[in-house]
Amino acid sequence: MSPRPRVSFVIATHNRRDVLAHTLDHLADCGLDTADFETIVVDNASTDGTVDVADTMPNAQFLRLRRNLGSCAKAIGADRASAPLLVFLDDDSWPRPGAIERMIHHFERDPRLGAAGFTVSLPDGSEECSALPHVFVGCGVGLRARALRSAGGLDPTFFMQAEEYDLAFRLMSAGWNVEVFSDLAVIHGKSAAGRDPERTTYYDIRNNLRVVGRHLPPPFRGVYQKDWLQRYGWLAQASNQTAAYRRGAVSGRIRASLEQGRFARRRLSAANLEKVFCWSFIARRMTWLREQGVLTVLLADLGKNVYAFFRGAREAGLRVAAIADDAFARPGRAYRDIPVLTVEEALRLTADAIVVSNTSYAHAERRAADLASATRRVVYHWFPRPAATSEGEVFSAADAPLDGLTGSAAVRATRPNRPWAPRPACTGVHDA
Repeated sequence: MSPRPRVSFVIATHNRRDVLAHTLDHLADCGLDTADFETIVVDNASTDGTVDVADTMPNAQFLRLRRNLGSCAKAIGADRASAPLLVFLDDDSWPRPGAIERMIHHFERDPRLGAAGFTVSLPDGSEECSALPHVFVGCGVGLRARALRSAGGLDPTFFMQAEEYDLAFRLMSAGWNVEVFSDLAVIHGKSAAGRDPERTTYYDIRNNLRVVGRHLPPPFRGVYQKDWLQRYGWLAQASNQTAAYRRGAVSGRIRASLEQGRFARRRLSAANLEKVFCWSFIARRMTWLREQGVLTVLLADLGKNVYAFFRGAREAGLRVAAIADDAFARPGRAYRDIPVLTVEEALRLTADAIVVSNTSYAHAERRAADLASATRRVVYHWFPRPAATSEGEVFSAADAPLDGLTGSAAVRATRPNRPWAPRPACTGVHDA
């Protein structure tokens, strides 16, 4: 009888034969002995000869489906996995050397750890991460098999987009810890092959509305539904996918309405809501700014969780002059009556401080650095990258004391003002 593997890698693929073969080659160097891991590939009815890869990879199990179930076909692979720990990967992502052994250590150290998210490096050297803290990216996450089962597994009805949010929230609601560790990393090749912007747009809005309906209580459910309808509508306009957006919005509203009752007893607790959306944390930071004499702030980034910053500023009695975001700025656009301007336009306004209004550390760090080089005003960002000590402890921005704001949380420009030179739109935020 073959020994039980320590780790099961689970990958879903569709018509990306060469990309998949490249990834499987990398898994051979994952740092584990061959007997200690298994690889399960779920082939979403590929027609490009992907099946032939199975003949060259004797250590990989290939499950061939008759129809395409998207990235959520990993759910079928997870059911076949025999190891106590699973790693979900995309067909173009693979772990950095040493990451899997460190992941195993994290799970051994914390028996309530249900998911260990990896940081994600892109080919251009930038990073990709979730728009919300404690939510992992699906191209690199370790899962305790028992936790995955107790939470109901990956929901195949999502097909693609936002399935990580749903799974992370269900794991939290089931009592498991969900963390992202800086000492775990995957490389995401982000292959363009097979990517369909119309399909992505449809599932983006459909599934994000489902996540809101399932996991957020009133009144936040209505708040985020409105915000994300606006946000994904603007994204769809920019990519000329308005028709797909409208179809997805209709489907998402219907499904969310039907699913609200079923998830009524499994919604995120107040403590878990705070971990993910950081409403009180941000409000305390805004209050601290007010106590320092700040009266007007400029928010930088129309992030997916911008409402937390809007709400915190309002509770602290701060006036928000504008939201600066080159990707979303158009004449006449406003978020809750606050004008959305280009960064160059916004920096001309009078404001006592600038707050990066993005809970995605990959985007927040880059935006803070860019702004600090273009203005003498203090730029605050409160969501640094996740940290893991040698003992595996995780520290989040919410753990930082208030008097730490003038340390790493605040960035002051050290150079004279210079004209704003926007970089290309940041692609390092996993905004599904």
